This record gives sequence, structure tokens and C-alpha cells, in this order.
Amino acid sequence: MRAGNLYHRFVMHHRQVKRARRLRRAGTDAEKLLWQKLRSRRLGGAKFRRQAPIGPYIVDFVSFEHKLVVELDGGQHNAPEGRQHDLKRTAWLEDEGFRVLRFWNNQVLANLEGVLESIIKGLDK
Repeated sequence: MRAGNLYHRFVMHHRQVKRARRLRRAGTDAEKLLWQKLRSRRLGGAKFRRQAPIGPYIVDFVSFEHKLVVELDGGQHNAPEGRQHDLKRTAWLEDEGFRVLRFWNNQVLANLEGVLESIIKGLDK
């Protein structure tokens, strides 16, 4: 199945697309920094989308071609309910055939090269 067809298979209705657009405009510093490295096939030639709807979720970054999701987490993800939500979300994405990589925002800001190396390894799997 072509990557474009896979994308349209998972896109949700109009409300979710509008929410994703709002999230793109309100990105964190870590999201903005990582996006500069992922956009326009700059990392390993992979096409990434930012704040993309997949099923009931909006993921931070996704390469449909490689079925790789990259999530950046802030402090709210450290609370018990945040961790539970992340586990449920990751399980759903993995059931759909995606690999999920998670990084803390401070990892991106303090060790961008290490994060990029991990993403490149994720693309190769």
C-alpha cells in the first residue's frame, strides 16, 4: 500500500484536522526544534508529517512510509493519568502497525543529535 493511501486511511474527520492545525501553531520549543530537522526529508530522506491525525489520536510526528511515530512528552506525561493515556495510545498505534518512539522535551533540547540518531535507527527497522 502506498504511503499516501495509508495516510488517507487513518485521517479522521474535519474536527480532528482542525485540532491538529491548532496544535501545529502552538508547538513547544522542542517540537519546533525537532521539526526543523525532520521536515522536507532532511533526516534519512524520510517524509514526516507534524501533528498528524491517526485514528482517534493526533501524533507529534509520523512517517507513514516507515510507519514510525515520534512523540515528545512534557511534564504532564509523568503524572499517573498521563502515563496511562500514553500506554493506551502506544498500544493502539502498535496494533495498527506503527512503531512508537518517545522522547522527553528536555532530551530534544539538551541532546538533539542523540534523539536524531535514535530516530534514524527507528527508520531502519
